[in-house]
Amino acid sequence: MNAAPADQIRLLDVQALDVRLSQLAHKRKSLPEHTEIDSLTADLAQLRDLLVASQTEESDTAREQTKAEQDVDLVRQRAVRDQQRLDSGAVTSPKDLESLQREITSLAKRQGDLEDVVLEVMERRESAQERVTELTARVSAVQAKVDDATTRRDTATNELDEEAATVTKERELVAGSVPADLLKLYDKLRAQSGGVGAARLYQRRCEGCRLELNITEVNDVKAASPDTVLRCENCHRILVRTAESGL
Repeated sequence: MNAAPADQIRLLDVQALDVRLSQLAHKRKSLPEHTEIDSLTADLAQLRDLLVASQTEESDTAREQTKAEQDVDLVRQRAVRDQQRLDSGAVTSPKDLESLQREITSLAKRQGDLEDVVLEVMERRESAQERVTELTARVSAVQAKVDDATTRRDTATNELDEEAATVTKERELVAGSVPADLLKLYDKLRAQSGGVGAARLYQRRCEGCRLELNITEVNDVKAASPDTVLRCENCHRILVRTAESGL
């Protein structure tokens, strides 16, 4: 393949722009905010799970407290009725009186036991409420960090995208001045060679594979017409000659 030396040198400009686009894409993908957001999001999910568990516990203890208080109320009402019967004098039988007094005593003990249960449930509910309050605050704090990191990521991403768009337009302009067959070969080699399809020959060294040409290869390059599109014998990339090739 033949191409004017100026066209071959412009290919190096296209390569430089492609390298810049690759760098921008890598930088976009490797923004530290990505890792930060992933870590914070994982923490946030865990905290939300804990919060839901605490809210469920608080709700369960609330129902348990209500049930215990209702049990106390029922026993209290029964005790009041029994005491009213006792005080009314309606019960005259010694046996019935004794039975009624035993029931009042039993109800008093039962009421005391149930009130202890209410207190214990109230303590557990209070603890659950404190946990809900704590976790709610932690969730809000982590969410704020996620929002901040997301804003920073989006800002950085937009800046990189804008630069990439500018470089892409410049690349289209420069590539448009390169012969189609040469550009097609370059694109093919670039896809096969890790993003580098053309390399400068600098001081007898290929800047694609960083290997120095041996004396035979140097002589072949010297003998080649300036229009000849050369390929590196080692990495097979397009080898572009410049005034600094050291020939």
